[in-house]
Amino acid sequence: MTDLTTLLEVGGPVAALGGGAAYARANHPGVYWSTVGLPISTARLLSSYGSVMEACGLTVAPSRLRMLAVKATTRREVRPVPPRRGIIRLTSTGLRLRLRLAPGQEPADVAASAERLRHAWGVHAVYVSTIKPGVVELRLVGFDVLRRVRMPRKVDAGLLQVPVALREDAMPFVRDYRAVPHQLTLGATLSGKSMYLRHLIAGLASQPVALVGIDCKRGVELAPFAARLSALATEPEQAAELLPVLVKEMEDRYDLIKARQGIAPDTPAEEITSDIWGLPESERPVPLVLFVDEVAELFLVATRKDEERRDEMVTQLIRLAQLGRAAGIYLEVCGQRFGAELGKGATMLRAQLTGRVCHRVNDEASAKMALGDIAPEAVSAACAIAPERPGLAVAGDTSGGWSRIRTPYLSLSDAAAACRESAHLVPDVPALKPFLPEVAVRPVASPASVVEPRPATG
Repeated sequence: MTDLTTLLEVGGPVAALGGGAAYARANHPGVYWSTVGLPISTARLLSSYGSVMEACGLTVAPSRLRMLAVKATTRREVRPVPPRRGIIRLTSTGLRLRLRLAPGQEPADVAASAERLRHAWGVHAVYVSTIKPGVVELRLVGFDVLRRVRMPRKVDAGLLQVPVALREDAMPFVRDYRAVPHQLTLGATLSGKSMYLRHLIAGLASQPVALVGIDCKRGVELAPFAARLSALATEPEQAAELLPVLVKEMEDRYDLIKARQGIAPDTPAEEITSDIWGLPESERPVPLVLFVDEVAELFLVATRKDEERRDEMVTQLIRLAQLGRAAGIYLEVCGQRFGAELGKGATMLRAQLTGRVCHRVNDEASAKMALGDIAPEAVSAACAIAPERPGLAVAGDTSGGWSRIRTPYLSLSDAAAACRESAHLVPDVPALKPFLPEVAVRPVASPASVVEPRPATG
């Protein structure tokens, strides 16, 4: 009886501790990882590093000098040599360690064994990146960081750089317009595409950048940010007037570059390899980012007159995509659907958009249009996005690299408030003044008086 009582007294706290750990793992994975998962995975890595590397085929035969030394000092068997391991760095989401590859190994060998390493060390995922020739970094992620997105507190971001989402390897996804000037962003209704756009505009609002919007859905997506926009077109007719102005602005900037650098005035713009960043800061035009929401609306036509206007707008968009980077003009083209059936120029426009972000789409053809030409294996990942995870997307570029990302929640009111607070940063671009949007002013309700009126006296 005494033994049973003791067992119950000990088993109660143990059961409670196990239940608490299970609850934390399901509802607070970050807390569980820091308190339970991190020590266990670290111990597994330290105790089984050599055997795991050997099982994964990541060891090489020891050098002849090493074999002679081992045989001379001990009688134990000479085992294969694993890659030399560096210091383990602990993070809030996982572990990091660097490996110095043995002669004859390459980073692809380690990347091919990432799934085996994940199971061996009990982590959510393992990612491999090359630091320098002969050195790779293993980034072990302890839990699914895309389940509840928490952006890092400190992210190094400069001009035209916006940390807009979190990658599946727990690193921030930074939209860098200097590195990837133009981008195509696709996503069906409720896929999180609008949230992605909000983060971009809210992030750029505090920077010395001119923001221009084309939203042919009567402005329902971009009108809330009107306080920070330098121009806004809400109908195809307005877009047809705005795009030639942007092309003329681009041409004027090329003339400025020619004049400053001594290039002949008759030199075609296509042959100018410099850009506005080579100009002195006092003469440099302000960078301009053009947001095109629901690009398919620009391609739709009903009459022959609409078809002519469509062809002109598409041609101007293609010119901006081809030549805009050097002039400091960048494109962010968004839509629910994008395919060759939109009409003439659609495929040519897509070819100029270096970056690609594909949220959940309604058909495989859209995913192929976004990612098929740069990373065919990413198409299946985009098609597997569940409706229960809005904001989840596959991001890639023309280099062939891709990763899953997810945008944190940002309310429309918060994004609009950020634009209102940055309204004083709207740059002066004379050519865009006719398209400056009207900003609605909220009426201020007069506060109710708490003083009772005096009674009338006769």
